[in-house]
Amino acid sequence: MTSINTNNAAMAALQTLRGINQGLQKTQEHVSSGYRIGKAADNAAYWSIATTMRSDNKALSAVSDALGLGAAKVDTAYTAMDSAIDVVGEIKAKIVAATENGVDKKKVQEEIDQLQDQLVSIAQSASFSGENWVAGANGTKSVVSAFVRDGSNGVSVKMTDYVLDNSSTGNVLFGMSGGQIETSTGILGSSVGSVGSVYSLDITNLSLTDLGLALTNVENALKGMTSAGAKLGSITTRITMQDDFVNALHKSIDSGIGRLVDANMEEESSKLSALQTQQQLAIQSLSIANSSSQNILSLFRG
Repeated sequence: MTSINTNNAAMAALQTLRGINQGLQKTQEHVSSGYRIGKAADNAAYWSIATTMRSDNKALSAVSDALGLGAAKVDTAYTAMDSAIDVVGEIKAKIVAATENGVDKKKVQEEIDQLQDQLVSIAQSASFSGENWVAGANGTKSVVSAFVRDGSNGVSVKMTDYVLDNSSTGNVLFGMSGGQIETSTGILGSSVGSVGSVYSLDITNLSLTDLGLALTNVENALKGMTSAGAKLGSITTRITMQDDFVNALHKSIDSGIGRLVDANMEEESSKLSALQTQQQLAIQSLSIANSSSQNILSLFRG
């Protein structure tokens, strides 16, 4: 039965067209944004996970920057310690040379004086971003090493610590107070025995026995500096490994987020073409349904 009041065919065609238009709009959003899930309404669970992981990725980027800063601090300290080891090695060689009969100890001491001044210069210069790890008071230096989200969704930042010890058997060249080098503390400044410290050492009037004590002091200082250099080297290795891990983790999280929310562009392109064709057919169908009412007029024409 055909009715001029109710056109069921047209209403069905219109409903179909509306559904197609909604699907077409959604597909066009996917194509234009590149996201299959761009807002919570698309899929609340996946959107929530992706949003949290994006936030974590920003934190990881900050950790990577902090690791770079920490690596620069440690590298500066290691370079200074390594240079100081070379200088103290030169002092050791001068003391050995001074044990030879007939050597002018005063002349040798003049060379040692220059080397001692160089040690202070190295310690003063080994500062990066306001921190000095080879000259300082007792305390702890820290660098960011990780951002962690645990099993209960708690987040935290992990630090790597380096404890400064300005004793004669510690790990700093000299102590520091009020921003000034203290040449009476640290591996090189602390007085050990009757011949004093490596920094205050004066061989001009030392006997052969005292030269032996001075050589022992220098050797012990070299052992302490070598140990400190090894510790700094191990921290550098850890930071490098952690930085590599953070970068790999950053990429993995990016990939994981993409799997959750990115649109499959090949699939969306195919769907878009299909929906556009369906839209044209639905418009044609609605046109045909609407024209059926016009055909009724022919029944009333004489």
